[in-house]
Amino acid sequence: MQNNTVKRAVVMGGTSGIGYEVVRLLIKEGWQVGVAGRREDLLNAIRLSAPNQVVTQTIDVTRPDASEALLQLIGRLGGMNLYFHSSGIGFQNYNLNADIELRTLETNGTGFVRMINTAFHYFARQKEGHIAVISSIAGTKGLGIAPAYSATKRFQNTYIDALEQLAHIRKLSIRFTDIRPGFVATSLLNDGKHYPLLMNTSAVAADIMQALKRKKRVAVIDWRYRVLVFFWRMIPSCLWKYLPIKN
Repeated sequence: MQNNTVKRAVVMGGTSGIGYEVVRLLIKEGWQVGVAGRREDLLNAIRLSAPNQVVTQTIDVTRPDASEALLQLIGRLGGMNLYFHSSGIGFQNYNLNADIELRTLETNGTGFVRMINTAFHYFARQKEGHIAVISSIAGTKGLGIAPAYSATKRFQNTYIDALEQLAHIRKLSIRFTDIRPGFVATSLLNDGKHYPLLMNTSAVAADIMQALKRKKRVAVIDWRYRVLVFFWRMIPSCLWKYLPIKN
C-alpha cells in the first residue's frame, strides 16, 4: 500500500522536451518521480540531479516488454498517483513514405495503448489515479503533410474519451487530462523547417502543471492555439481539403 502523503508520478518520455521540463517542475514541487525513456545516459543524468526523488527505467514503448518495465518502475517508486505520457514521434511526410507512417503508428498508436492500458489497470486496482497524455492540436483535423501523426493524435483523443467512460462505468475514480499543445521548440521539430507560433518548452510545461493541478479534462496550450482550434473545427471537410497547409 502506497503512502498517500507522498505524491508519486511516472513520466514516460521524460528525458527530453516537454516531458523533461515537466519532470523538473515535479521535482521542484516535491514529487517522487519515476522517469522512463530510451536513452540511459539521459536517465542517469536526471537521477543524479535529484537522487532522493528520482528513480529511472529504460523503456521503449514499442517493445512488448514495456508494460512489465513500467510496473517495475512503479514498484521501485513505491506507487503511482499520476501517469504522464509524453512519449511520441511525428514527421512531415509529404511523399507519404510508408515506413514513416508505420513507425509513427507503432509509437503513437500501439505503444501508446500498451502504456496507457498498463497505467489504467494499475489505477483500477488502486480505485483511483490520474492519467495525463500529451496529444496535439493536430488531432483536430487531418493534416495532409502529416497523415499518420494527425491520425494517431485523434486516436489518442478518442481513446482517452473511451477510458474515461469506462472508468465511470466501473465506478473508478480515475481522472484524465488530454494536453494538446501546438508547435513546441523541442527536438521533434528540429528539422530545419519553419513552424509558426513556436512555444518555449518551459512555458508550456508551466501551463501543463497548472492544468494537472486543476485536473482539467482537455488543455489546449496556449490561448493562440485555442483560438486556432476553435476556427479549425468550424471548417467543413469540403473546404478543408483546399487549405494549403504546408507547416
